[in-house]
Amino acid sequence: MEKNLEKYEDVENCPVRNILDRFGDKWSILILLLLSEQEVLRFNQIHKCIVTISQKMLSTTLKILEADGLVERKVYAEVPPRVEYRLSDRGDSLIPHLQALVEWADEHYGKIQDSRAAYHKKSA
Repeated sequence: MEKNLEKYEDVENCPVRNILDRFGDKWSILILLLLSEQEVLRFNQIHKCIVTISQKMLSTTLKILEADGLVERKVYAEVPPRVEYRLSDRGDSLIPHLQALVEWADEHYGKIQDSRAAYHKKSA
């Protein structure tokens, strides 16, 4: 059992911790799902769809997703410059897994809300 647990100790080289850490934020999964539905979106279109994200956080999240090779950014030489975002092939390969998580969340959301309420009532 100790040997099995060792694989989770090295954060830098543990695929599970390393990758899930990137998606542990509030926004990455939403942005990926949005791009999977719309294919190509400009920055302001993404921002209009996710109104509770700040422009700075949206910019940061898009850069992280681009750095991971999940999102592609294309800049057009226009005035003002037009920038479009789309899923890369790698990002697209992630979507079925995210959709499964969405389906699981939809299926269990009510019961989880009930459990939370019961827990807080018991803890109060």
